[in-house]
Amino acid sequence: MKRQPLILEVVARPLYAVILAASVFVLLRGHNEPGGGFIGGLLAVTATVLWALAHGPDAATQRLPLRSPVRLAALGVLTGLVSGLPAWALGQPYLTHQWGALPLGFTDVPVSTVLVFDLGVYLAVWGALGGYAVALLNQDAKEEAP
Repeated sequence: MKRQPLILEVVARPLYAVILAASVFVLLRGHNEPGGGFIGGLLAVTATVLWALAHGPDAATQRLPLRSPVRLAALGVLTGLVSGLPAWALGQPYLTHQWGALPLGFTDVPVSTVLVFDLGVYLAVWGALGGYAVALLNQDAKEEAP
């Protein structure tokens, strides 16, 4: 792959972190407001594509959790499937979401299986679309090579 402009390589590092932080923010606020796993996952894909443009497709793949888009997408699907099991264990229909609170002593943090499902969607989108985008960029780089 040909070397990218230095400014892109320098700016990619902090921008990657900012975009991933924004994607997590969108993921977490998705219970009560617009957002959630799909939109957060798309933002994470944006960070991966930025890194691939700045440092190459292989470097972007290495920055993915589990270092494999297929494993990341599979973990996301598995996480989404697991989010329905608590309801099933309680005798309710599969994917009936459960809510509760995690006591921390000084406060209670609300938790739900909705967040687990959203996390699964987030990881599946990031793995599938991020891997697809990196593969396209990798193919494009191979076609440009003499």
